[in-house]
Amino acid sequence: MLKSIFLLVGMLLFTLNIRAQDTDGGNAAELAKKLANPIASLISVPFQSNWDVGIGAHNGSKMVLNVQPVIPFTLTENLNLITRWIVPIVSQYDVTGENTSQAGLGDAVLTGFFSPSKSDLTWGVGPAFLVPTATDQFLGTEKFGVGPSVVALKQTNGWTIGGLANHLISVAGDENRGEVNATFINPFVAYNWKSGAGITFNLEYTHDWENDVDVLVLNFPTFSGITKFGKQLMSFGISPRFHFAPDVRPAYGLRAAVIPVFPKK
Repeated sequence: MLKSIFLLVGMLLFTLNIRAQDTDGGNAAELAKKLANPIASLISVPFQSNWDVGIGAHNGSKMVLNVQPVIPFTLTENLNLITRWIVPIVSQYDVTGENTSQAGLGDAVLTGFFSPSKSDLTWGVGPAFLVPTATDQFLGTEKFGVGPSVVALKQTNGWTIGGLANHLISVAGDENRGEVNATFINPFVAYNWKSGAGITFNLEYTHDWENDVDVLVLNFPTFSGITKFGKQLMSFGISPRFHFAPDVRPAYGLRAAVIPVFPKK
């Protein structure tokens, strides 16, 4: 029932944006194209909220608000550095046990992509860092990690098809905590109309090599649109979340995102 409600809300948002006029003098389509690109030369501050319920034996719930600023730097005429932060703010209930709760920061992930500014295929490579910023032992690893990250995508005729991946290995931290050795793979397909409205398929797969555990989440369909609040350009998106692994997983979830964007002049 809740999944049907999520889908209905998403379809309403999608329809409203399809009928809207182009934002910012007809640049909505170009802005939507850049937002579909994780390493676009565009300053944005996504606020992505993930709500999951029905977790474990005690029917727990978890809300994670990811604050994800993206800041590009021009290094040379042909090379950009795109920095992406993911700082999670977590609130969970009955996840670690009955009548328990935790709230605070989770571990942050910082990625720097070195990306050519002139290429038919958009791609970037660089380091990823796991930073132990968690304020509760149940919300983080208490480990500092590092590893490679890569992204590649192709954009044509309103379509964006690509993927992002990284691998993180712990190199320091609390010796009493388990080691981090995890691979994250994130393929995505998006289509954007000239109005700036769009629909996205997003799959998130993580393999924990230390514990041989897979986590698989499908965020689809994600409906998005672009509008203005005064002079501030904003993007909105919403989608249901479907969990396929591991065996003990949330029953269902919802993702919603608000993204203030700051195009370069």
